[in-house]
Amino acid sequence: MPISRFYKLYLSPNRKYVKVLKNLLGFVPGNLSLYRLAFRHKSVAQNIRKGVKNSNERLEFLGDAVLGSVVAEVLFKLYPYEDEGFLTELRSKIVSRNNLNQLARKLGFDKLIEFDPKILANGRQGSLLGDAFEALVGAVYLDKGYDFTRHFLVNHIIKAHIDIHTLEQTETNFKSKLIEWCQRHGKDITFELTTNMEGESAKLFTIQVNIDGEVLGSGKEFSKKNAEKLAAEKACTALGI
Repeated sequence: MPISRFYKLYLSPNRKYVKVLKNLLGFVPGNLSLYRLAFRHKSVAQNIRKGVKNSNERLEFLGDAVLGSVVAEVLFKLYPYEDEGFLTELRSKIVSRNNLNQLARKLGFDKLIEFDPKILANGRQGSLLGDAFEALVGAVYLDKGYDFTRHFLVNHIIKAHIDIHTLEQTETNFKSKLIEWCQRHGKDITFELTTNMEGESAKLFTIQVNIDGEVLGSGKEFSKKNAEKLAAEKACTALGI
């Protein structure tokens, strides 16, 4: 066993936390601060500069991209004769907030994430675990590199915990579910196409869903339909539907 690994597991002041992460992830982390950050929700984060907090949101952004890339490769190889629409739909199911929330809870993330319990009262706690999962992927990527992260996701997460063929048969029409909920509760709902961030592809659609004038979800995809589905899913999670 390398000396650095031995030290982290048995001698360092953080050895208990390192052992928890090793049991969770199957490997000893290098840069421990990245993993602590991955489990820190913005509700308990501190401002490090104007408009920026030391929360897991930036890692979540990075992890989302890495996870999407790995899942896309897995599906591309697993379904060699399916078209782009099928692959996009199935990828959306795998990386959906509902699926990632369940996966993160199964892995025990709820025992590690730092957040203000007060947010449990506002109905938006549903994305906590899924967000932390994506942030963790970002942390692993920065700590270990893409190849290691890909191997970790494929072997430790996807093959071990995700039944792709069952998800393939699962119908998840979040847009219809959200519209029906709004109709039952007398709320106005709109799906709005917004301007992409600087540097993003012109082919990328950014959709935000507004309920009674409040933005409750947004989605980015290379088709307007799929972007609306992602936005609707996030709104359903936020509302606890």
